[in-house]
Amino acid sequence: MTTNRVTTPKLKRVFDIALAIPASLVAAPIVVVSALLVRLDSRGPVFYRGWRTGLGGRPFRIYKLRTMEADADTAGPEITRANDQRVTRIGRMLRRTKIDELPQLFNVLSGHMSLVGPRPEHPNYVRLYTPEQRRVLEVKPGMTSLASILYADEQDLLVGEHAEKTYVDVVMPEKLEIDRRYVESQSLRTDFVILLRTARLMLTRSLLPRRRPTSRTS
Repeated sequence: MTTNRVTTPKLKRVFDIALAIPASLVAAPIVVVSALLVRLDSRGPVFYRGWRTGLGGRPFRIYKLRTMEADADTAGPEITRANDQRVTRIGRMLRRTKIDELPQLFNVLSGHMSLVGPRPEHPNYVRLYTPEQRRVLEVKPGMTSLASILYADEQDLLVGEHAEKTYVDVVMPEKLEIDRRYVESQSLRTDFVILLRTARLMLTRSLLPRRRPTSRTS
């Protein structure tokens, strides 16, 4: 592993804890209300605990509010496609506003994740990484990232029976390139800006109706 030139793991850990503790207090009532809605909307556990690949390629359990039908991971690919029928009614709202990600503050406090960093990927997809792409595993995965902001409507690009191929061949490499550049030049200032952009995205999506995706041409 290479040592980052701009910040250090210890400094970033202090940054994460200093922000994650008050953020957890603010998020707690939102998570409680959302968990109740998940419980009332569909059968199954309130929380999703899936395996993801973290720092150095080590697996860990990520926490999310459940947004799909129970056992959805056994009834389709790990990605979420456009108009995925496995997503519940409440789940669509939680995904759009990113509220389903708030339980990952626990992952941050437990040390498996950072507030900002490459989003953690399912092990099945990490096995496809090139040696250059595996550089994103040199830092802790994050709750948010520039790539996740730019691809906030990623599922709209994953259409039809070739959705997984589109993800593996197009979307995942593009996101990994953004993440790789972040790893090479990360700083606490950059992290703070990404957090502000994430908060703005969540607030905007909570207040405004969803726009229909526009068609894209290659």
